[in-house]
Amino acid sequence: MENILLWGFYVMTFYAFLPGLISRTFGFRVFKKGKTEKEIGLTFDDGPDPHYTPQLLDLLARYNAKATFFIVGSHAEGQVELLRRIHEEGHVLGIHNYVHKSNWLMRPKTVKHQIEMTNDLIERATGQRSTYYRPPWGIINLFDYSNMGHMQIILWSALFGDWRIRLGAKRLEKRMLKKLSPGQVLLLHDCGMTFGADRDAPRNMLEALETYLEKGKQEGYSFVGIDKMISLTDVNRKKQQSLFKRSIISLWLLWERAFHFLFRLKVVGSGDPPAFHYRVTKYGGESVSFEDGSKVEKGDRIAELHFDNRMLSSLAATSKSPLATGIRILREVERALPRLAKQLKADPDAAGVKAVYGVTMIHRGADRLGFHVYKLKEGLFARSTRVYLRVLLKVLTNTKQYDKTRKRKSENEMVSPRVLLMPIPRLLTYDQDNSEAVVDTGAPAALLEDTLAASVQDPEITSKTTAF
Repeated sequence: MENILLWGFYVMTFYAFLPGLISRTFGFRVFKKGKTEKEIGLTFDDGPDPHYTPQLLDLLARYNAKATFFIVGSHAEGQVELLRRIHEEGHVLGIHNYVHKSNWLMRPKTVKHQIEMTNDLIERATGQRSTYYRPPWGIINLFDYSNMGHMQIILWSALFGDWRIRLGAKRLEKRMLKKLSPGQVLLLHDCGMTFGADRDAPRNMLEALETYLEKGKQEGYSFVGIDKMISLTDVNRKKQQSLFKRSIISLWLLWERAFHFLFRLKVVGSGDPPAFHYRVTKYGGESVSFEDGSKVEKGDRIAELHFDNRMLSSLAATSKSPLATGIRILREVERALPRLAKQLKADPDAAGVKAVYGVTMIHRGADRLGFHVYKLKEGLFARSTRVYLRVLLKVLTNTKQYDKTRKRKSENEMVSPRVLLMPIPRLLTYDQDNSEAVVDTGAPAALLEDTLAASVQDPEITSKTTAF
């Protein structure tokens, strides 16, 4: 018997208690409060009530307020005209089960059936199905997350106990006015026919709500349906993310200027912004031999390449996807190589340089430009480079595109930096009379585009933003 009780406790914990706690506390897979400037969401549960709901609609109309009605299907039976009026007056209809019964006490299949029955009533009255669901008492079971399909679960940010008539209109009004602030999702009740509620409690709600609407109007608030509350919240969150991203990019560009000053990087060409910067330094990697018989060993002088971050930021911001960013970056590399060759040839500080070197995330197509591509040796530098480039991708690229690619590939496949080396003799072949033109490298832009496009399906390729 003790084991049965223990197993029952475990089952209820994972089936009911934990999902409810997580959703209510952390907002997991639910919407409970908006991020708006002057909008408030009014929601009403348990109706429609043939006596109180029409009064509520009249009150909302006087203040040009919109609301969301989470109806109980059994209460909506035979009230087609009332449902139609709610819809035609611009309010949102949501689902509150067919009977007001906790999801903890029903099988997942039963919950789904309750939702479908109620949605059928809404569709017959309005011609549209609802996509919003509020479980009775806000109680969610483990299977609700997967059972809802396209449904959006709506909870609340403010609850007042207005289903009890002894609360009184004045006390309810006082509680409600404390929640007169942007983004609030208020839970009220336009029907008192459910278990535990008082039949005429909505009378107090209507009185308190009128004061609340009047005060809100005076302070410049508007009252919106849950659909608009969600859309406004999405827009404002994107604005905040965009502001954060711009701040990060500004700090990043400031760091670049400091880095260039400290390490005395030189600009390649006269463009604004330029494609490359470089500095002459010593090679610290393993010995590498090239086809022409030359090689680079630890301690040899190299020209270390760095993309100009302003150029990189501009390309990423104006590209539709990371793939498009990669293609445009390769084009910039191709255009800049003749300038780099001419400048290194003329730079006395570059005398004795054996190769140009960079770390990049664009490696498909680079070999056709004359680069040799190598994996980074595992170690602290490789790990720190992956972290840096992962942050860089998140900041620079379109967030949805970044997230889609993360779903297609593992992080190790996606963030896969490579070492690029080009021997100086190969680079100097770019130094032709018309050094500002794109030279014939045997890798025309169309070929590079095809190569990069193919990499979308190739798990070994990372056609993302680069950071030399």
